[in-house]
Amino acid sequence: MQALCPSFPDCSTLRVPRFSISATPPNFASFLSPSKAGIKLSCGIHKPVWRSRCDGLRVQCAASNGENDDDDGFYIRRCVELARKAVGFTSPNPLVGCVIVKDGKVVGEGFHPKAGQPHAEVFALRDAGDLAQSATAYVSLEPCNHFGRTPPCTEALIKAKVKKVVVGMVDPNPIVAFKGVERLRDAGIEVIVGVEEELCKSLNEPYIHRMLTGKPFLTLRYSLSVNGNFLDLLGNGVTDCGGYHSRLLQEYDAVVISSSLFSENLSVPASQEPGANQPIRIIIHKDPGSSKQIQLAINGVTGKVIIFTDNKTVTAPEVAQQGIEIVVLDQINLDVILDYCNCQGLCSVLLDIRGSFGEFEELVKEGIKKNYINKFVTEILPVWDGLAEPDPLQTLKSSEQGLKVVNLKSMASDQSVVIEGYFKL
Repeated sequence: MQALCPSFPDCSTLRVPRFSISATPPNFASFLSPSKAGIKLSCGIHKPVWRSRCDGLRVQCAASNGENDDDDGFYIRRCVELARKAVGFTSPNPLVGCVIVKDGKVVGEGFHPKAGQPHAEVFALRDAGDLAQSATAYVSLEPCNHFGRTPPCTEALIKAKVKKVVVGMVDPNPIVAFKGVERLRDAGIEVIVGVEEELCKSLNEPYIHRMLTGKPFLTLRYSLSVNGNFLDLLGNGVTDCGGYHSRLLQEYDAVVISSSLFSENLSVPASQEPGANQPIRIIIHKDPGSSKQIQLAINGVTGKVIIFTDNKTVTAPEVAQQGIEIVVLDQINLDVILDYCNCQGLCSVLLDIRGSFGEFEELVKEGIKKNYINKFVTEILPVWDGLAEPDPLQTLKSSEQGLKVVNLKSMASDQSVVIEGYFKL
C-alpha cells in the first residue's frame, strides 16, 4: 500500500482531467444534528489540476481566491475516488479514502482496502512520512476513536502532528459518531466537517442504511422489454467485464437468485471485474426439480453459497455433502434472509429477478409492504415482447402504496438501457 502514488521516470508535466465522480446520492435523513459539533458545510467547485512526473503524484490546485472551501471539496472528491478502489472488499466496514496535503501539494494518499486491514488514514500517513507534520488530512469519513481490529485513526493523526483535518461526513456508527471529531479538537487540531457530504453519503449508502436500520441495503434488479413486459433475460455484454451486471455483482455483498436458473442450465452468476470479490450467492430453492441441477451448477464455484429452502422441498443430499449451508424454513421470507445477512456482517443485498418469478413473488410483495426495498435497477432490452399470463410484474403494478421513485438515472450498456432509482419511503 506504500506504492499508492506511482513514480515516473521523466519530469515532464501534463494536464490531467477532473476526477470523474458524478454520483447522485439518495437524500438520507439527517441522523445527527450539525449544530452539535459546529459543522461547517462547504461543497467545493473543481479547480484545474497539474501532475508532475518527477517524484510521484503531486496535485497542485490553482491559485486560491482567499477561500479554502473549493480546495476542500476537491480533495474530498479525490478521497472518494480513492475509496472506490476497494469496492466489494470492505464490508462490514465502510469505504474510506484519505489525502494528506501540505503547502498545496498532495504528499500522501491511501484507502481502506479490506476489513481487518489498516484504515485509509494509516496508509495515507505512511505514504506522507514526515511531511504529514503541519499538513491537512482530508478523509471521506470521520476518523475512528476506538480500538477495534485496528488502533484508533485519531491517535495516528495526532501522533503525526497534522494541523487540520477535513471530514466528508460524520460516521453514523454510534461507537464513532462525533467522538473522532471531538478527540481531534481536544488535541488542538482544527476540524471541518460536512464537505461534499452528500457525495460521501452516496459512497457508503449500504453501510449507512445498515447502521440506521439494522438491515442490509436491498436493491431489486429486473429486465423489461421496450413495451414494458417482464423478461427473463440479460442483454448482450452486460455480464462481461465492464458490463453493468458484472459491476453490480462486484459491488454487492450478496445476491439472491432463484434455483430455477439452474433448470435452464444457467451458471451461477459471477462478476468478471479484475480481482473482484465474488458476492455470497443466496439460492431460493422452492422447485424440487432443480435439486440435481443446483449440485452441478455450484461445482467449482468460488465464494460462499447458501440455500434457503422450505420444509416441503427436498434438497439433494449431495449438496449438503459439498459443504453448502442449507437453511430450512417453514416459509421463506425476506425478514429471515435480511436478518441472516445482517448477522453475517453484510451491508448490501441484490435481489436479482431471473428464472421463475414465482420464487420471488412473495419476497417482492413483502419487500414493498415493509419498505425493505431501497433501490431498483431496471434493464430495458431492445425486444418487443408479448405480455405473459399471469403478468409477473402485477405485484409492482398493483401496489396500493403508490410507490414513488426519486433520483432516476439512466445509462447505456451495449444495446440495453439501464435505469436506476430509489424508492421514496
